[in-house]
Amino acid sequence: MESGPSTVAVTPPPLVLVCDDIEPIRDIIRINLELEGFDVLEAVDGHEAMSQLIDPSARVPDVILLDAQTPRRDGWWAIAAIRSHPRLVDVPTILVTASTSAHDRSEAALAGFDAFVAKPFDPVELVEVVSRLAAHGRPPEPAQ
Repeated sequence: MESGPSTVAVTPPPLVLVCDDIEPIRDIIRINLELEGFDVLEAVDGHEAMSQLIDPSARVPDVILLDAQTPRRDGWWAIAAIRSHPRLVDVPTILVTASTSAHDRSEAALAGFDAFVAKPFDPVELVEVVSRLAAHGRPPEPAQ
């Protein structure tokens, strides 16, 4: 008895959008994520990131990394746009910044970031944060 071709659903690797205006930083992040099996999209600022994210034909990333300070539109602008967009509201988002005060961390959480990574960062630790968010999604909102 012959059977027809079997169809096996192939799950694509997790997709991460990395937004940073400094190419060597994007390269370090991209290389380390690709070594762990992630697909990576890149953007130089929040404007370019949002252009990619709102494209209805594009795959929604599993995780978004945003630099706090980029030309034109920065990560703070982008997180507001992401959290107000129905297609993106639940995508885990990480703020990557050189501003590391407790106030900055608090502002990041209030803005809707799910994780905070300080520059300079350890690429291994950054991949661990991305992996955790890709596997588990956005953490639940704290009870009010």
